[in-house]
Amino acid sequence: MTDQQPRLTVFLVDDHAMFRAGVRAELGAHVDVVGEAGSVAEAVARISALTPDVVLLDVHMPDGGGRAVLDAMRRTHPQVKFLALSVSDAAEDVIGLIRAGARGYVTKTISPDELAAAIRRVADGDAVFSPRLAGFVLDAFAARPDVPVADPELDQLTNREREVLRLLARGYAYKEIAKELFISIKTVETHVSNVLRKLQMSNRYELSRWAADRRLV
Repeated sequence: MTDQQPRLTVFLVDDHAMFRAGVRAELGAHVDVVGEAGSVAEAVARISALTPDVVLLDVHMPDGGGRAVLDAMRRTHPQVKFLALSVSDAAEDVIGLIRAGARGYVTKTISPDELAAAIRRVADGDAVFSPRLAGFVLDAFAARPDVPVADPELDQLTNREREVLRLLARGYAYKEIAKELFISIKTVETHVSNVLRKLQMSNRYELSRWAADRRLV
């Protein structure tokens, strides 16, 4: 008889139910997915009750996102490890989540087998990043430790507005942004209007330059 590693317990935090269902199905052969949540408040309550080994954490959600979950949990449940799993590959998101206490950050393009391996490594105490993202962390913590993450202008924007801004700056059309974020074109237009108003700009080209200057693209 050979010894087998115990199955890890994993909790999913993402505001898209269809995405959570897909991850649960893909990971079922590798780990025990013991619960899921679509909001910060629900995540904090259920993680506290279940104390899973690893939490897969979305970065942007309407009520605060991954940073809010980490801020609520890291002092009371230091044994729970967090792995960010996000559509965003922006430097500010990666650095912000790692500084808040996440043990790794991977993008949603990762394969199921790679994700299962990343979860195992995080549970074992390693830090895990999608290859391209490791450079952001090195820049922030080594080569450029004095670069602040906080930005008063950026802090005016909600998480969803930041997502829309980032995609807009990458050249996405409103229809493409709506498809990427699972929202309506009307909602995209509203977010863009709010961003323009808050940043006191008049068009998407000014927004794109502003985002590029802050390495958000």
